[in-house]
Amino acid sequence: MNTLTRHQIIENNGQPLFVLVPYAEYMASLRPESAEAVIPLAVSKAANMEGKSLVRAWREYKGLSQADMAERMGISRPAYAQLETKGANTRATTLHRLAAALEVPWEQLCDDEE
Repeated sequence: MNTLTRHQIIENNGQPLFVLVPYAEYMASLRPESAEAVIPLAVSKAANMEGKSLVRAWREYKGLSQADMAERMGISRPAYAQLETKGANTRATTLHRLAAALEVPWEQLCDDEE
């Protein structure tokens, strides 16, 4: 469906109150990728209370080993181990590769304290 959809705007006294959108568009807006990301409690506890990096916390939450992650990323296990060290200075492209390997949004791996 490549046709332009015109949304109907319902007004009251010249002020917009509602917008009618096609049902498919509405349903698409409810998908998780459009919602704010939520970190599971177990990941949050591991990172905040146990002092683990977010990468390690997510890996353990997903039940993956360092070897599993290294294989998914096409790197050696020691190289991967360095990436999950707390405070690692990870490049954006590597962060995106880590997120893809963990199957989480890359924003889930950003540590605001660093």
